[in-house]
Amino acid sequence: MLARWARLCGRWRYLVLAFWAVVLVASIPLAANVTHNLSSSGFEDPHSSAVWADNQLGRLKGGAGTQTLLIEGERLAVVRGWAHSAGISPKDVRSVADREVVLVPVKPFSQVQAAAMRRSARQVGATVRQVNDVTVGQRVLADAKSTLASSLPIALPLVLILLLLVFGSVASSALPLIVAAVGSSLALAVIDLLESHLVLSSYLTDIVSFLALGVGVDYALFLSARFRQELARTGDLDGAVATSMGTAGRSVLYSGIAVALAVATLLLGGNAYWRGIALGGAVAVASVLLATHSLLPALMRLIGHRIDWGRLPTLHRSGRMWPAISAFVGRHPVWAMLLGVLLLAAPAVYGVQMTIRTPANLATLLPRSDPLRKAVDLEMRTLGPGTIAPIVVAMRLPTKVGDPATWQTVARVSRDLEGQGDAKSVASPSTLGLGPAQLAQATSHPALAPQALTRALQSFINPSADPHLVVLFVTPRTGPDAAATLHLVHAVQKDLPGWLPAGSRSGVGGVTALLDGFNQLTSARLPWIIGGVALIAFVILLVATGSLLQPLLGVAFDGLVALATAGILVVTVQRGGFGFAALAPDSSITPLIFVLLFGLSMDYEVILLHRVQEHARAGMTSAQAASAGLAGTGAMITGAGMVMVVVFVALIVSPLEIMQMLAIGMTSAILLDTWIVRTLLVPGSIALLGRLAFWPWGQRKGQ
Repeated sequence: MLARWARLCGRWRYLVLAFWAVVLVASIPLAANVTHNLSSSGFEDPHSSAVWADNQLGRLKGGAGTQTLLIEGERLAVVRGWAHSAGISPKDVRSVADREVVLVPVKPFSQVQAAAMRRSARQVGATVRQVNDVTVGQRVLADAKSTLASSLPIALPLVLILLLLVFGSVASSALPLIVAAVGSSLALAVIDLLESHLVLSSYLTDIVSFLALGVGVDYALFLSARFRQELARTGDLDGAVATSMGTAGRSVLYSGIAVALAVATLLLGGNAYWRGIALGGAVAVASVLLATHSLLPALMRLIGHRIDWGRLPTLHRSGRMWPAISAFVGRHPVWAMLLGVLLLAAPAVYGVQMTIRTPANLATLLPRSDPLRKAVDLEMRTLGPGTIAPIVVAMRLPTKVGDPATWQTVARVSRDLEGQGDAKSVASPSTLGLGPAQLAQATSHPALAPQALTRALQSFINPSADPHLVVLFVTPRTGPDAAATLHLVHAVQKDLPGWLPAGSRSGVGGVTALLDGFNQLTSARLPWIIGGVALIAFVILLVATGSLLQPLLGVAFDGLVALATAGILVVTVQRGGFGFAALAPDSSITPLIFVLLFGLSMDYEVILLHRVQEHARAGMTSAQAASAGLAGTGAMITGAGMVMVVVFVALIVSPLEIMQMLAIGMTSAILLDTWIVRTLLVPGSIALLGRLAFWPWGQRKGQ
């Protein structure tokens, strides 16, 4: 069927090219605007009490804690003068770098004082930002958006060089880039249309762009390489297009479906973040498949015998490496498999030590040189590590805030919170020096209460929005990612309902509780995600090869690669090896690495197994077929793998450590998969098993 479709695309090539030209013209403006509505949120466990607590916090008019400000663009002495004029102690103003000044007040200052500081800065062109998780999240979002612009100019030239090395001509190297560019543009345009209706992560454009670029180049590489082979062998242009689509195109179709379904398993992650990543990844692969199976055959038919235009003879050498490797694997499959297992086992030993966690201190995601990260570090050193992420304790009581019974309950809960050993302080109306009756009177008749008291109470209540709601704030003694802080969050979550009267509702929120819920949710769902993607890989290989044994082996080999990749992340990221800062692999990215590993490995697995089956049906023994299949596809598979490596390794220049971790994980996984599993383990297992290699159905027709 694909062969007939390819002939149709070739026959109507100008119409197909015109269609894709229109798609490209329509896609580019949307793709260029794709980052306008991305979000740094969506990590919430929708069923957690932390989400409810944070939603209640949004009803308040005030806030708790200090107003740490970052002032950029003016010298320390000048800013201290502004502070003195505003009635703020100049000792609270400190410099973290030249013209990067941080105001960390030991005592909270008023909105009037903050406004005076902002006016002084505005007059000289300096910028003022409040230092909190919102501004840090906005900075993370900005860095994520800039990653594509900084990484793509590195990736594209390197990909072109690799394609020239693989193909040895300009024309054949251009085809994969054209298909990848068109597929990527279409994918980003679709994301732009969807992002107004969904919560889509700030990381999504980087993931979608580089995934579409990588698989787009890979798929077009496989197809155009087969087209060149068939054209050189037969000289029949239409036949070469049809054969390449009927063979390599079929393999690519299976591979693309596998990758799209693998990424779709992230829907099991259970929240808006994972739904967005799943949707974006599936859209990327689907867009590339559409371009590969319609635009590429039209281009191949159009370019025809000019496919070798711009030949670079010095770069186009077949070499002796792959015939030698394939001969070794065919003759010594036991040694090949033993070598492959040992190479994977070495890093896999460390894989069981992996712990994944998204940090609650969002500033750790930023480069160490970022002014906001330095401001957060200074605030933690000055006021205490727990001040940057107070724990939100939201209570909806059966009595209203105008009832003294409400404030009796609040006073009792405040004392219980203060009694927690890991709590440094509790911000509560009970600390304002008024009794329950006085607080009830102040909230019932705010016009009669002192204005300062009314403003102070706005940090804890908003009777017009919900007269039953009171929110308290607990400052931990330790930082938001410390074990003691998590212990405090869990203790309050457990004990708070027992401190409240019947009919109450409560929740413990704040960034620590919120991301702890995300980490717990992801850890609980990860086995289901891995199980789902393994099942998809098994079914795709079963359908593609007509074998039960090869899918079992493929899933087992991929599991070993996943464990080895985890080990590399432990050594480099978790332990801070090779110059990286020690940081737990992020739970918002690590599952994606394993999902993409299983999905992308199907590309290379199906291509290799289909070629082996071709040779076996031609009369070769299993060992001969395995050797010939590796010799014919080894350079192409490892070349495609290196293209994918280059695409992801370009993310190393991202200012975000989380993108650098994605680069390390994907680079490791692809190198291990292409150079060890596809080169040694898969052909070695076929040669070793002989007639049982494709048990129980043997060689099937169709490839």
